[in-house]
Amino acid sequence: MAADPSILSSSVMAAAGAVGLAGIGAAIGIGISSSKALEGMARQPDAEPLLARNMILAMAFMEAIAIYGLVVALILLFANPFK
Repeated sequence: MAADPSILSSSVMAAAGAVGLAGIGAAIGIGISSSKALEGMARQPDAEPLLARNMILAMAFMEAIAIYGLVVALILLFANPFK
């Protein structure tokens, strides 16, 4: 049974939106996080190890959100539940 072209095109658009929004959100979060961490390191150089560790941990969580967006997109493209 062939899939409906409107469902396939909607799935592709949803996949693109999922990856795009997740990527933009992660990029904005990482930019703000690194900016504030560098500002804190400049103001208090003694706190640099703590700030750097927390910044890297926060960036890992933000990247995980972007990867979740990629997983949703891959599910929509290859294991489409709407077929």
